Amino acid sequence: MSTIIDGKRISNEIKEELKKEVEVLGQKGISVTLAVILVGNDPASAVYVGNKKKACEYIGINSLTYELPEETKEEEVLALVKELNDRADVNGILVQLPLPKHIDEDKVIQTIDPKKDVDGFHPQSVGALSIGQKGFVSCTPAGIIELLKRSNIEIEGKECVVVGRSNIVGKPMAMLMLRENATVTICHSKTKDLKEVTKRADILIVALGKPRFITKDYVKEGAVVIDVGIHRDENNKLCGDVDYNDVVEVASAITPVPGGVGPMTIAMLMKNCVASTTL
Repeated sequence: MSTIIDGKRISNEIKEELKKEVEVLGQKGISVTLAVILVGNDPASAVYVGNKKKACEYIGINSLTYELPEETKEEEVLALVKELNDRADVNGILVQLPLPKHIDEDKVIQTIDPKKDVDGFHPQSVGALSIGQKGFVSCTPAGIIELLKRSNIEIEGKECVVVGRSNIVGKPMAMLMLRENATVTICHSKTKDLKEVTKRADILIVALGKPRFITKDYVKEGAVVIDVGIHRDENNKLCGDVDYNDVVEVASAITPVPGGVGPMTIAMLMKNCVASTTL
């Protein structure tokens, strides 16, 4: 039977550690402040922003939230980002994605000061990761590394397959696994014989955005399976990209949805915020 990798428990451990760090910083007169910009009324984004606020409050991080209407102009968003860049009391800036269609996401991300880019999306942060230099790392991939390490899962020398090549998860995930000395293959929509490739994986990380796509036919006996997807099924229940009930029979360890990767993303965002005080 699979070991269930409990992201909720591990994220709570990280938050407790951060709470202590923030207390120590406070004793030295250093405060941590995260500014979040939310444009429009996307319900999922509103939930994420609410969860981030709660996490900040728990850890002792100050949070500023700018909720702007859907019709806000791109210039106004860019002006707000620049203003926050210049504020000495703001350590981290996060622009909640997706943005309304009339706003260029790339332009907004590139306007954020890389020293305040706690989401790890700025090209400078991505470039630093690719050449092994210090910088903020995208929160979901960083959280997956923590999940593996804190679950005592060996990464070095293992065959890792990442399904999905997005800039937010797939690509940085592959680079982080390389940094940990895994042998990495990235699969995507044009990969031939996907099952043949995924069945080689000792660690299979799935971020392809299709509900319950990965069944046990794609998984090697004893593999570790990390499910990044989150969807609502026909019964309005949360599920991932992996058919959990099917794959749990063959995996040695697996993340559930919900309660696996999701909580780690916010924990790592908080970790980046605390780290920003030393930049």
